[in-house]
Amino acid sequence: MSLGRQFKVKLFADGANLSEMLALYKNPLISGFTTNPTLMRKAGISDYAGFARQVVEAIPDRPVSFEVFADDIDGMLAQGRAIARWGKQVNVKIPVTNTKGEYTGPVLEALAHNGVALNVTAIMTVEQVKKVARSLAGGTPSIVSVFAGRIADTGVDPVPHMIECRKVLRDVVPNAELLWASPRELLNVYHADEAGCDIITATPDILAKLSLGGKDLVGYSLETVQMFHRDATAAGFRIEV
Repeated sequence: MSLGRQFKVKLFADGANLSEMLALYKNPLISGFTTNPTLMRKAGISDYAGFARQVVEAIPDRPVSFEVFADDIDGMLAQGRAIARWGKQVNVKIPVTNTKGEYTGPVLEALAHNGVALNVTAIMTVEQVKKVARSLAGGTPSIVSVFAGRIADTGVDPVPHMIECRKVLRDVVPNAELLWASPRELLNVYHADEAGCDIITATPDILAKLSLGGKDLVGYSLETVQMFHRDATAAGFRIEV
């Protein structure tokens, strides 16, 4: 795999398929891993903690993020502390709010100031980043995940948005890393790098396109023409002329 140029942004793989994760673990371009309950459910995982412990054992030397799913402060705290005990490379994912829209600041402050590395997730706005930064300030180095891909889905250009988020973190909590979450295409790796993000997390289908970085477009055009011709021939298509 090659990106065609050197990047400062780190690549994290996002998924819940252990065999795919282990294959990506062999790639030196992959600096860490993330997952979430939705991905794990889609992968057919029924034993949340059991799967997580498998991952931690198999990937002992790169950061891995696992998310709480309790919806109250006490439950999030208890689950967060339990997840943190799974391994020293673990980041505990805490959503920026609960399902009622209540800010999870008390959880962030309690965990971050008691040695737990966090990954604050589901963030969309600069105001949310400001609140999170204040909660994390002075605590354990953590990750702040802004869902740039979902922001783009609403018609908003995420690049200036992420640049502003990066400035907030540098000013308030410089030991936090900004993560570009939910990318939609390989180009977002370039966007994340230009915006000064520390990390971008991507699914295996996007990571599979890494080899296209810097590819010659004339050659790529020819390959595309050859693909259309090959598939038309293989399908036995005919046009009466």
